[in-house]
Amino acid sequence: MSWTADDVPDQQGRTVVVTGANSGIGLEATRELARNGATVIMACRSTDRGETAARDVRDDVPDADLRVEACDLASLDSIRAFADRLGDDPIDVLVNNAGVMAIPRSETDDGFETQFGVNHLGHFALTGLVLETLLAAGDDEHESRIVTVSSGMHERGAIDFDDLQGEDSYDPWDAYGKSKLANVLFAYELERRLLTAGATAKSVAVHPGYADTNLQFRGPEQNGQRLRKAAMGVMNAVMAQSAAKGALPTLYAATAPDVEGGAYYGPGGLLNMRGAPERQASSDRSYDEATARRLWGVSTDLTGVTYDLPRPAASADPESGATR
Repeated sequence: MSWTADDVPDQQGRTVVVTGANSGIGLEATRELARNGATVIMACRSTDRGETAARDVRDDVPDADLRVEACDLASLDSIRAFADRLGDDPIDVLVNNAGVMAIPRSETDDGFETQFGVNHLGHFALTGLVLETLLAAGDDEHESRIVTVSSGMHERGAIDFDDLQGEDSYDPWDAYGKSKLANVLFAYELERRLLTAGATAKSVAVHPGYADTNLQFRGPEQNGQRLRKAAMGVMNAVMAQSAAKGALPTLYAATAPDVEGGAYYGPGGLLNMRGAPERQASSDRSYDEATARRLWGVSTDLTGVTYDLPRPAASADPESGATR
């Protein structure tokens, strides 16, 4: 498959929420969605940075229909306030993109380990809070979609329910891998529940490969590691594809007509780090339905957000996924 941004279909009349839309993958996805006629709600921790990003998009796409809104995934209060401001306005696609990577241990406003709290719990809460409007917008011709951006690093992740918050043991990269595995487990379990409910919505997981974004620099910056930050800059220059190309799996999952719910998409080139998007297999752990169901229950307890969706029956083939 040689799918590019030129293949994004017409998005006129569709509304897309993109978290972390002010930089990197989120910004480039916003740009192409707006270029093709979508109304994009840019959910950003900093509205100042969001407005700067919106001006950048409008420089490229003068008629871009953009709306910048504050949404801090490290605060359940901020997430609830954002969802309340959206109200009953239809949402056709939710792109759960915002994230942090390999940072020193810290905690969110609600006491969650930050990587697990922002990357997984924040998006779990947001999706549940806007799910009703997502389901209302879908129909048999244009189903709603929830696209959750994970990482190839999810393959390193493991869910330790005895130490979810990294209080007993914390490694920045292990914590990142855990949060990204949680993303895939969530995307698959959500698809199973949508299927069971007969909903006109699909849940899809994606990863961007190795893309040149600011994400790689946050850990070294917070640790004061100047040499590591410089090394990351060299690696990005030599190995990484552009953020625009890294956004292709997200754009494909959000817009392409042949996308399958419960699937995992990423770059199909060198070591799955670059290239056009294709369907791929995620890690063996990501297909563990028992872990996914338990994680769902724990996430509900931690966030206080419930989903009006039935619990699915266990699959006879735990590695089959839940696709349609």
